[in-house]
Amino acid sequence: MVVSKQPRKQRKWLYTAKLHERHRLLRATLSKELRKKYGKRSIRIKKGDKVRIMRGKFAGHEGRVLEVDMKRCVIKVDGATTTKADGTEVAVPIHPSNVMIIELKEIDDVRKKILER
Repeated sequence: MVVSKQPRKQRKWLYTAKLHERHRLLRATLSKELRKKYGKRSIRIKKGDKVRIMRGKFAGHEGRVLEVDMKRCVIKVDGATTTKADGTEVAVPIHPSNVMIIELKEIDDVRKKILER
């Protein structure tokens, strides 16, 4: 957990955070309907969730989460792509704080437990 006020130490914590601490960084806000339904403001993003991008070049775009990269703390969304110089399409990495979950994939036992807390 970050306790220092110094930006350099906060940055260092982000870069050197252990994988089990990165779960906290991969949370995204829930849509109004899901908030009302589950009584939670945010939840951890999983592959397969449907999200709406709220900030950046792809703001307003909706798509499924293709990949969750815990090491770099980014997600990749279906349809949010850019074209490289050689013509290949690649998914653009997006920070989880810039998306809103509008539909959950499926609610397995772990997620069910989290939502019932």
